[in-house]
Amino acid sequence: MAIVLNKPLPEFEANATSGLKVSNISHVGQPVVLFFYPKDNTPGCTTEAMQFRDKYKDFVKAGAMVLGVSRDNMKSHDDFKSKLELPFELIADTEEKMCHMFGVVKNKIMYGKKVKGIERSTFLIGTDGTLKQEWRGLKVPGHVEEVLKAVKDLKKAATVA
Repeated sequence: MAIVLNKPLPEFEANATSGLKVSNISHVGQPVVLFFYPKDNTPGCTTEAMQFRDKYKDFVKAGAMVLGVSRDNMKSHDDFKSKLELPFELIADTEEKMCHMFGVVKNKIMYGKKVKGIERSTFLIGTDGTLKQEWRGLKVPGHVEEVLKAVKDLKKAATVA
C-alpha cells in the first residue's frame, strides 16, 4: 500500500540502530521526519546526514524525531552513525519494504547501466500518524532548513488549533 498526503501511514514495522523498533504508530503524538537516502558513506548522503545532525537540536526543540532510512544493513548503519556521530537512529530497510511503501525506489542509469536506486526523499509525519508533507528527488543544499521550517509550522498550527 502506498502513502498518501494527509492520510494515515499504512501499517509497517522496521528495525533501527540502537535496537529501536519503528512502526506506523510507534511515534504517534510526535512529528517524525523520515529521510530516505541512497547509501551510507557516499558523498551526498554523508552531507545530508551531517546537515540533519547539525540541526538535530532544533528538530528536538520543535518536538520532532528524525530517522534516516536506506537499504544498507545494520552493521553499515552502526558504522556510519558512529563515524559521523549521528544523534538520530537509522532504519535498515534491507528488504526495501519501506522504500516501496514510500515510493522512493527508482530506475536510474549509472555508468550506462540501468540500476534500481533510492531517490533522495524526505517525509514529514504529523503527531496523528498522517503524512503531512513530502519532498521527492531533492537536492541536499538548503533542504534540512526547509524541513525544519515545515516542522516548526506544524507545531505552530497544532498550538493554534
